[in-house]
Amino acid sequence: MSPGSLDTVTLLRNTLVFGELADDVLASVAEHMEPLTLSGGNLLYAVGEPSDALYVLRSGSIGVFRPPRAGGTPHLAGVVGSGETLGTVGLLLDQPSAVTARALRDTELLRLSRASFEALSERYPQAILGAAQSALRDLLKRGGDEPRILPRTFALLPHDASVPVRAMAERLRHALLPFGNCLLIDEALGAERSPAWFAEREREMRFVLYVDEGRDEHWRDLCRRQADALLLAVRSDRAPAPWPDRAELLRHADLERPRHLLLMHPDERIEPGCARRWLAVVDNVSQHHHLRGAADIERLARLLARRSLGLVLSGGGARGFAAIGMVRALREHGYDVDRVGGTSIGAIVAAGVAMQWDDATMHANYRRAFVDGKPLRDWTLPLMALSRGERTSRLLQRFFGDADIEDLPVPFFCVSSDLTDGVAAVHREGKLWRWLRASSAVPGLLPPVLHDGHVHVDGAVINNLPTDVMYDRGMATIVACDIRADDVLTSAVDRDWQPGIWRQWMQRDLYPCMGSILLRSGMVNAEVSANQRRALATRVMRPHVENIGLLDFKAFDRVVEAGYRATLQALSEPIG
Repeated sequence: MSPGSLDTVTLLRNTLVFGELADDVLASVAEHMEPLTLSGGNLLYAVGEPSDALYVLRSGSIGVFRPPRAGGTPHLAGVVGSGETLGTVGLLLDQPSAVTARALRDTELLRLSRASFEALSERYPQAILGAAQSALRDLLKRGGDEPRILPRTFALLPHDASVPVRAMAERLRHALLPFGNCLLIDEALGAERSPAWFAEREREMRFVLYVDEGRDEHWRDLCRRQADALLLAVRSDRAPAPWPDRAELLRHADLERPRHLLLMHPDERIEPGCARRWLAVVDNVSQHHHLRGAADIERLARLLARRSLGLVLSGGGARGFAAIGMVRALREHGYDVDRVGGTSIGAIVAAGVAMQWDDATMHANYRRAFVDGKPLRDWTLPLMALSRGERTSRLLQRFFGDADIEDLPVPFFCVSSDLTDGVAAVHREGKLWRWLRASSAVPGLLPPVLHDGHVHVDGAVINNLPTDVMYDRGMATIVACDIRADDVLTSAVDRDWQPGIWRQWMQRDLYPCMGSILLRSGMVNAEVSANQRRALATRVMRPHVENIGLLDFKAFDRVVEAGYRATLQALSEPIG
């Protein structure tokens, strides 16, 4: 079909950039469009390249890649589908490309070069420039033309014949329906269909689920080629083995697409270590999910549909227990947490959410650990820190056991500060207790965690509110508990030297204590970028705990209640 055909005009009519143009102008734009075909995995343009064209997708999908806000290698930030545009902002503002764009699968596009755009602007100055300016304003309001849309077409591929893939597909389709229509295409429906038929189904549907039941290799290959993301299903009770068609998955195009490892648990129980063992033999997994029953499949659907809620909990010493009350209030209002993470004490509370402790268990466990357990009471000669840290480590092991982060039913991360590399380290794997200990290792108060040649201390030193880490996972809604500590260190005297022990003890209310100085010192650096991280959250909760000391663990019940009351008040207006 030629670029100037009715099909092209209709396609352009539905775009943000050209939708308001008169018919004659739109027809002229269509005549200037050049067809372009990309095979899956091929590059459209790279970050930093000159923006020399605007693109409209006719079929297929383009992945947009950018470095994570939390740092690291470029990752998939969004997917551009049929009828959407790319490169608009760069072309109109004459800026280099801010992202890398690559075909996730075989893709057909229409290309409007800069020369053609300028020629059209000279011929129809008011129409073209007016439409461009209007589109530019709308795009900039949305944050540019970098999409936050997640994949819409999925290939559900079983590892072997023991995986009940058909039943899984039906349950997932049902879970996706609240977010838009969803078509399940199996071999019986899709075999021998033309590419145009698949393109039409994908335009009609919000989601398309391609299902391979392991009977035909040709159909399995077609499922892989049609999908924006791959859902790799395994039975967790089977011995882990490499993916049967591993060579096909290692093709360049597949490496660019998200791969979700679905760990199906027939007995509805997560066997310790199963995720780590499967992740060791299945290559390049983007995320993994534990599926025990309906609730887990519903969480998977929310994550795939970008209707998920991520909870981020900041550090803040004893004040951080306000997050326990916050979680209770969210649950009472029917909010399901689909991913959780945090820093320092926030990471420790987040771990309880990830383990799916109920409200009573969370309250009891944290009270026993931090009020009754007195984690900082193993004082020592301060060569590395004031305490030995052994008491804290034992308490964390007592309550969290030997669990791997990978085995938590709710996806979890925590942040420590890697002093060796000078970066915020994000922990999504390994022993849960160890990385909770690292995330809460306040410099000078607790000794650092030394692991694989690296020195890890409290994550609050670099990133006390890791909403950027959550944002990079594509969460639609981010709720953050932000414990401010900028009111903590005050002094009632002017002095540049320390008085004698007896006088300081008698006048201790006039001086900040060493623990508060160390804890606040560990948090103050992260305040530099805190406002940017707060802006990434859909809702930021700030419990009123200013009258609570950072190490006042005896105020546990008051802090929890303050977090609960503040969240109830904030939820008078729905989130999202």
